[in-house]
Order: sequence, then C-alpha cells, then structure tokens
Amino acid sequence: MDDQVNKANEPTRDGYQPLTLTLTGFKGIRSGLGRDTLTLDLEALVGDAQLVAISGSNGRGKTTVMDNLHPYLVMPSRSGADGLGAFSYYDHVFLPESTKELVWRHGGKRYKSQVVLRVNGKKKTEAFLFEQSGRGWAPVVLHDGTVSDGKVETYEKAVAEILCPADTFFTSVFSAQGKRPLSAFKNAEIKTLLADLLGLEQVRQQGALAADVVKQLKAGLAVVRQGLARAQEDAAGVRRSLAELDGASQAVLAAAARRSSAAAGLETARQRLAKVTAEHAGAAETEARRRALAEEVKRAKDEHDACAQRLSQELPRLQQREASLQQRITERCQAHDRRRAQLVKDIAALTSVAQLSKCVERAVARRGFAQRVVARCQAIVGRRQTRVDVLEQAKATLLARRRDVEAIDREAGQIALRQADLERRFGLTSHLPCAGMDIQGQCQLLGDAREAKALLPSATAALADLAEKKRVALQEIAVAETAVRALPAESQSRNLAEQLLEAAEKRLHDIELLCARRDEVTRSSQTIYALNTELATLPERAAPETEDDRAERADITAARTRVQDELSRIARVRDEAMIRTAEQAALLPAPLDAAGLSTARQEVEAATQAVTAAEATESTARQRAERARALGEQLEDIVAKEGVANRAAKRVEDELAAWALLAKCLSNDGVIALDIDDAGPTLSALANDLLLASYGPRFTLQVITQSTNGKGELREDFDIIVHDGSRNESKSLKLVSGGERVWINECLTRAIALYLSGNTGRRIGTLFSDEADGPLDPEHKRMFMAMKREVLRLGGYACEFFVSQTPELTGMADRIIDLEGMATQVAEEVV
Repeated sequence: MDDQVNKANEPTRDGYQPLTLTLTGFKGIRSGLGRDTLTLDLEALVGDAQLVAISGSNGRGKTTVMDNLHPYLVMPSRSGADGLGAFSYYDHVFLPESTKELVWRHGGKRYKSQVVLRVNGKKKTEAFLFEQSGRGWAPVVLHDGTVSDGKVETYEKAVAEILCPADTFFTSVFSAQGKRPLSAFKNAEIKTLLADLLGLEQVRQQGALAADVVKQLKAGLAVVRQGLARAQEDAAGVRRSLAELDGASQAVLAAAARRSSAAAGLETARQRLAKVTAEHAGAAETEARRRALAEEVKRAKDEHDACAQRLSQELPRLQQREASLQQRITERCQAHDRRRAQLVKDIAALTSVAQLSKCVERAVARRGFAQRVVARCQAIVGRRQTRVDVLEQAKATLLARRRDVEAIDREAGQIALRQADLERRFGLTSHLPCAGMDIQGQCQLLGDAREAKALLPSATAALADLAEKKRVALQEIAVAETAVRALPAESQSRNLAEQLLEAAEKRLHDIELLCARRDEVTRSSQTIYALNTELATLPERAAPETEDDRAERADITAARTRVQDELSRIARVRDEAMIRTAEQAALLPAPLDAAGLSTARQEVEAATQAVTAAEATESTARQRAERARALGEQLEDIVAKEGVANRAAKRVEDELAAWALLAKCLSNDGVIALDIDDAGPTLSALANDLLLASYGPRFTLQVITQSTNGKGELREDFDIIVHDGSRNESKSLKLVSGGERVWINECLTRAIALYLSGNTGRRIGTLFSDEADGPLDPEHKRMFMAMKREVLRLGGYACEFFVSQTPELTGMADRIIDLEGMATQVAEEVV
C-alpha cells in the first residue's frame, strides 16, 4: 500500500488534463458573460499551477464552465444520479447550431472532443473524437477497429476506453454540485463501482452472460413444460374422444343391413314406374302439341305487351316535347316584355338625369364664388373666436383673483386674531406682581408676555403686507370685470359667424355634388338616343310562334298519330293469334289422368331417399370406426411425445441449476464480493492516510462489506464506519455531521482515485470540485484547502479545478480564472 502511495506521489502529466475549451451557444455563458462564444486556453491560464479557482459572482457561468471541462456527454451538475441521470444538452443551448470543443491530453496523447448540437428543425447531436498525429487531427480508432464517426454511442465507447467509465470518473475525480456522498450509495451501486476499480468488469460481464443463459434456460424450460402440458391435455382429449366412439364396429354392420333392405325396395318401385310410363307413352305427342299451342298463345301475349309498353313510353316523351315547346314560347314572350319595360325604365331615369344639365352648368359657374365665400366666413370665425378666447382668459383671471382675495381675507383674519392674543399676553406685564422683583427672571408668565411683545411688530407687518396684496388684487379684478362685460356680445357675434359659415359650407357641398354629376349628365344624353333606337325596333308584343315552333308542333302531332296506329295494329295481331290457337286446341283429344304416373314417381323418390339415408348412415358409421382407429394411433404418438418432453424438462432443469449457481458465483454477491472484501482494508488504509495527512489522527475509517441479520447470519452489505479518536466513539458515515462528512467523503473519493490509478493503471491527472466546501465553517474551510494540496501531493495529481463561494479560499488558489473580469470586459466593449 505504501508503494502505491509513493508511486502516486510523483506528479504526472500523463493523466487526463483539459487544455482548451470553446463553448458556443450555451445559455449559462450568454446569461453570465453576455457572449455567444467563450474560449479558455487552459494550458496557458493554468501553467504549472496546482490549485486553479474558477471565480465570479452568482450566475456568471462558473458551473457551466466546470461541467464542460471533461469529455463526457453530460453536465453533471445539471443531471441527477451523480451526473449520470436524465440529461439533455438541448435545455442548455439556444443557437440553431451550438458546439462544444474540448482539447485534452491523456497518456501522452492529445485528443479533441467536438460536440455539435442542432435544434433547427429536428434535434440532432453529433459527437466526434479526434487524436492528434503528425498529419493533424484524425478520428480515433478503438482496439476493436471501431472508428469515431460522429455517432453518440461510438463517441461514448471511445471516451470510456481511453479514460474510464463515466460512473467511475464522476465518483472518483469529479465532485459536482449536489453529488451524493459514498455513504448514500446502495449496496449494488457501490459494488458495481468497486468492481470496475478492481478490474472485475470481465467477471461481471461473464456473470451477466451466465445470468442471460439462466434467463434463456428458464424461458426454454417454460416452453418445454408448456409442450408437456399440451401433450398431457391432448392425450386426455383423445381418450375422451375414444370413449365417445365406443361400439363403432357394431354400428357399421347394422347400417350395412339397413342399406341392403332399402335397395331392394327401390328396385321394386322402379319396375312399377316403368310399367306406368309405358302406358302413357302413346299420349305424349298429344300433350306436346297442347303445350306448343299454349306456348304460342303466351308468346303472342308477350309480344303485344312488350310493344304496348314501348309505345306507351313514347307518348309521355311526346307530351314532354310539346310542354317544352310551349315553355320556350312563353319564356320568349316574357323576355320580350321585360326588355321593353327595362328600356322604358332606363329612358325615364336617364331623362331625369339629363334634365339636371342647366343646374349642373350653373353650379360649375358658381363653385369658385362659393369657395371664396366659405374661406371668408372661416377667417371671420377665426378672428371672433380669438377675441372670445381672450375674454374667456380674462374671465378665468377674474375668478382666480377673487379666490386670492378670499384667501387673503382668511389669512388676515387669522393674523388679526394672533395679534389680539399677543396684545393680551403683553398687557399682563403691568399686572404681574413679580415685575421688578428678583424672581422676575424665573416667572414664566412674565417671560411669555415679553415674548409676545417681541412678536407684535411681525404680526403688524404681516397685516400691512396682506392689505397691499388685496389692493393689487382688487385693481386686477376691476380691469378683468370691465373686459368680461364684453364677453356675451363677442360670443353671440362668434355664434352668428359660425352659423353663416355652416350655411356657406352646406351650399358649397351642394354645388360640389352637382359638379360631380357633370359627366353623368353628358353620358345620359348619349345613352337616351341609343335606348330609344332599340325601343323603336322592338314590336309592341312578341309573335306567338315562329316558323320553327310551328314545324316542331306538326312533327309532334304526326308522331302521336303513328303511335296510336301501331297500338291498334299489335292488338289486332294478338287477338287473331289467340283465336287460331283456340280452334286448334279444340280439335285435340282429351288428356289422360296423370295421378297413377305421379304416384309411381313419388314411390320411386321415397325409395331413393331411403337408400340415400341408409348409405349416409353406413358412411357415418364407417367414418366413426375410421376415426376411432386414427385416434388410437394418435394417442400412441402423444404418449411417446409426452415421454420425450419429460426427459427434456429434466435435462433443462439440471442445466438451469448449474448455470444459476455459476451466475450467483460471478455476480456482485459472489467472486466480486470476495475481491471487494480483500480490497476493503487497502481502500480504508489509503483513505486513513489522506485523513491523517490533512486532518490529523482524529478520524480513521473501516469499510464493512458484510453484516449480521436478525437470525445471526452473515449477509452481503456495504457501510463505512468512522472511528472518532477524540470522542472515543464509532458510527456509520451516514450519522456524522455535515462538515465532517465533507472531509471524510472527500478523502474516500480521492482514495478511490488513488486505488484506481495504482491497481488498474487508469491515472486521471486532474481533479474537479464544485462548491464542495459549503457545509464547512471558516476555519475548516482553510484546512480544507490545505487538504486539497495534500491530496494533490499524495495522489500525484497535476492540478485541481475548483469553484468556491468563499473569497478567501478563491484567493488561496495558485491561478484564478476570473469570469467576473471577462463579464466586465464585455460590458466595456458594448459601451
């Protein structure tokens, strides 16, 4: 363990170090510094400093800068779960295309992380990781051949391979705001972290693969058991079906006997039908002729009905043509009458407009004179209104001066009362017995009287001043009253001038309206002539019918006559055909009785149905017998499958037990738990060394990986026990005070980083902490800074970036990145 500490004591520049940071479009930078882009040359700003403070007032963007000093795709102070919770860059950028560019060094190589965040339209994130070579920047190629191609998954995989997994980084070297202390980690979380620290990731992966095999075996076992259950259900169903088909062979024999009996009855019925059919064969020709005559009568009736229906449809069409013709004639006459009426109406309206010709010409001639009259009236009204305004102002002055006189009278009354009171108090001088005595200096009444004597001249002077002000105000009132007496006459004169102006403006408006109709009067005279010409060409009444109308009416009448003649002809043809066929049917002999033939046919049909039913019964019986045989064979197959399924389930259960045991052994509670037990003392020793070097021998730590349950049995657990030498007590880290917990948690975190670099070769050369000193008192805050330097020395770290709201701690840093100064510089540039 001492070798690890000594090895870590050597400062190294091979671990992770941020060199240059450029942020474009981040809300925290715009809000705090007033600029869209911030570039920090950290290599120049930091130099060989060990403690670097990022300072500035609240809201200057310190946390935004701190959260972007690492290459991982997260701002840990803005997300939960110790920097690994739900997070989206889109909530913290504002430009359509925002970027983060971080140049960093690790393992003697330079890398550049470039993250492009697009929010213009569809949101898209691209992340590129480049490595500097002799030919410039080239995409990083991982050990498995994967190339950093801008995809987020590829970028995160590359960063984790070069540095370490994100959870290890944010637990060991990056202390974000609101970060949980290690004592708050759950058992599974701390074991996952320690497994990565101990290099047991491959063991955990193998355990995960074994657990996946167990999951698949359980799924396969469920399928096998389902198949076994189905086979058992199928066997039970087949057995039930076989029970239902019991006696199928005897049913086949009985059905065959019934079919033979029915076939004999059918043969007898057919022989009788043949005999009756031979007797009726002679009358077949007569019946055929009778049917032919009936068909001829039916055909004649059908032809008559078809022709009559076609012709009857023609008559409505002719009537519709005649109605349409009459409607066109009526519409033409109505259109003729409407046109004549419209012409007469338009001529009358235009004539009334043309009659305004003389009035319009007279208005054109008088428009200039009317405009001059209006202008003259407007001037007169303006002058008289000015005089009225002057008199109104004099009236307002008169009212103000009267109010001034009333105020002067009130004030003079108050001063007069005060003067009378002073004279009364002064008059007491001659009546006081202490006047002229040695005690007159101590008499309050005598002192009051002498004070009244001193105030009397000022009261008299005030009354004289008020009298002078009243005299001046009364003079101004007299002048204003003289001017106000002329106000009614001037107001009446102004009102008369306004009435004359209104009458002149109305007359000018009427003249302007007539002048505007000058072109309308000219056009009306021209239009009247054209309308009179058109009216003269139109007859008084339209012609009832044209030549085309008379020709169409004659065509409709001829068509109606043809339809009537055709109807009469087809009726005559139908009647002649019916008479002729009736005469021929009367010459044929009478028909034979068909009851015997019908009975024979019914007997044959019944016998045929009996044979069919017997054959169907026999077929059903044979099908049942065949189904019973097939079910017997199927039952044998199902029983065989049931045996196979039983053997397969047994084999899968055996495999499942073996793989479940392997998964348990390779899980957090198996081999990993044993390795963590072995690493616990080493981790405790590293943390205790850091505590001893920075805080003294008061606190020592012990890592507990197992605890006893209520039954006295050991179970997997994780807790950190703090032994307090000053108070001689031991308790869980969860129960210590907030300030002490900051010390202990910081030492534990740095011990994890030290263990990480000593056992896995992953050396992170830079530490980060954001306002981790909040719960500490002033004295312990200074000790906290000393602890930081001791951690840097013991851990061999190059530097630590930190943010503190305590100015004294910021001043103790080797370098200060002053965001407040940057904001002032931007403000001065804007001014």
